[in-house]
Amino acid sequence: MTELQKHKDMLRKAIEISRKAYREYRFKVGAIIADDKGNIIETGYTGEISPDFHAEEAALHKARQNAHQPNLEDFIIYSSMEPCSKRASRPKSCCEHIIEAGIKTVVYAYREPPVFVACDGHNMLVAAQIEVIEVQDLADEVAALNAHLLT
Repeated sequence: MTELQKHKDMLRKAIEISRKAYREYRFKVGAIIADDKGNIIETGYTGEISPDFHAEEAALHKARQNAHQPNLEDFIIYSSMEPCSKRASRPKSCCEHIIEAGIKTVVYAYREPPVFVACDGHNMLVAAQIEVIEVQDLADEVAALNAHLLT
């Protein structure tokens, strides 16, 4: 299996997780924290922990709560949507959470459209020397799941 195929498989799982998000006034996003072998450490979705939690924030929070969780520096976070660079509802963006956690690679499918804020998560993560991989092949599926905010 190629690296790209592995990323697509994990993103498909993140998209499936995003279907659990129940907030119609929020983007439906799913996130997975995994090691480079594809072992899933934690998952999260929009609104899972509280109404204001984003998917990446939920996955990172749960991973930190796990007493057996190793350092997050050696992990990849997969997100169905580009991690946010600013928040309207909370003081810290998902990019800031990812940077603080020391995640080395971020893989996502769909760039966040400017519905709530102007997002520049991709560039913010690159500036923090994090490898960022955008897999546009799955972007249409994520957009369809979020059509309630895009029309």
